[in-house]
Amino acid sequence: MAGRDSCLVANDWLCWEYVTSRSQELTEATVQHVWITAASVLIGLLVSVPLALLARRGRHWAAPVLGLTTLLYTVPSLAMFSLLLPLFGLSASLVVTGLVLYSLTILVRGVLAGLDGVPREVKEAARGMGYGPVRMLWQVELPLALPALLAGVRIATVSTVALTTVGAIVGKGGLGNLIAPAVTSSFKAQVLTASVLCVLLALVADLLLLGVQRLLTPWTRTAAKGA
Repeated sequence: MAGRDSCLVANDWLCWEYVTSRSQELTEATVQHVWITAASVLIGLLVSVPLALLARRGRHWAAPVLGLTTLLYTVPSLAMFSLLLPLFGLSASLVVTGLVLYSLTILVRGVLAGLDGVPREVKEAARGMGYGPVRMLWQVELPLALPALLAGVRIATVSTVALTTVGAIVGKGGLGNLIAPAVTSSFKAQVLTASVLCVLLALVADLLLLGVQRLLTPWTRTAAKGA
């Protein structure tokens, strides 16, 4: 009778028995999903800052940088992974590299928007105090660019959480490794559980980054209250 009433046997969408019986599998997939997402966004941010600085040097640099990053985002994931396959093989590096390239569209524009939003009078005052270009960048421009920069990081992170599932085509897709075969086999509980976990990861990541943004940019809250 217990077997007959099992939600796994009935192939129900909501099935706590699936969660408890596959908890280790779910945990391993979630951990892989988190580290692939985090590595991709972090590397993407490290690459996007110098690209944004290059694009800011003038139109002859901005057009190629922005055009290339936009073009990369339009490449289908299957084609992207196929192009990177000879370099990285069937590895997590293949997925991370693809996700980094996709993230550049959002991150480069976020950094540029932040830098362009720094008031001219602030930069002029810093120059008057003897700030050179490097000191100006690190001590004035990047701190004031943080709100726009972190907003871009939030968008890129949520987007990357979703795109990570595509890595299932090479066996490195985190929760996508559970979603893809479950869709093929119509395993409802696995499809729903892994999908819900993916959505929760995106929500948690966004809330954590929002907290970091509020912590690092307290002046934005002060300005909002003053308004």
